[in-house]
Amino acid sequence: MELSTEQIQELYIFTRKHYVEYYDVQTELVDHLANDIEQISEENPNLSFEQARDTSFKKFGVFGFMDIVESRQKQLGKKYNKILWSIMKEWFTIPKIMITASIFMFFYLLMSLNINIHYLSVLMLILAFIDIFLASKLSKKSKKRFKDNNKKYLLEDIIFKVSAFSSVIIFSNIFNLSAFLRYSESLYTKVFVASLITLAILYSYISLIVIPQKAEELLQETYPEYKFINNL
Repeated sequence: MELSTEQIQELYIFTRKHYVEYYDVQTELVDHLANDIEQISEENPNLSFEQARDTSFKKFGVFGFMDIVESRQKQLGKKYNKILWSIMKEWFTIPKIMITASIFMFFYLLMSLNINIHYLSVLMLILAFIDIFLASKLSKKSKKRFKDNNKKYLLEDIIFKVSAFSSVIIFSNIFNLSAFLRYSESLYTKVFVASLITLAILYSYISLIVIPQKAEELLQETYPEYKFINNL
């Protein structure tokens, strides 16, 4: 038995009801369910569509679709990290390394001057607020994209939400690390903190600005059907 268009749409609704919010994961599951339902119906012609669907769903076990969602999240999380670090590495090659070195030297010299350490903490707080502001803009953009397309992709969610949240967390921790300088005048401590601040700034710039600007390209590369579906 070949499923009708209405039954396929019913399977999409079924996956959403079982807490699968990402369209790409829904499509993967719908494809699997449709093939399995057709096979079950051939073996048991007396079963209704709903009975065959429920029989297929039981094969996913106690946690339903959650294992599939988690597996896909890990897979695309690794993909995102590869994209992030490939761009990050560019900042340690000529000519961008000059900017990276300048950021490092600025914070290292700032810590080496005989100024109140609270000034560094205030600067970190300002950078953290900039991070929060950019992350908030990304979150609003994510909501608008979903409203416009009515479809949410897992990689899209990582680009516009997960990475933004991670950036804020990293900068919050860097802000706390700067407090170590109150208790140490060590050269190594200053180099360590200046390096972490530099990496945090690069991470934030790449995750909050560079990668979101490449979002359409990355989504079309990951999902061949993305451009066609979102142009309908």
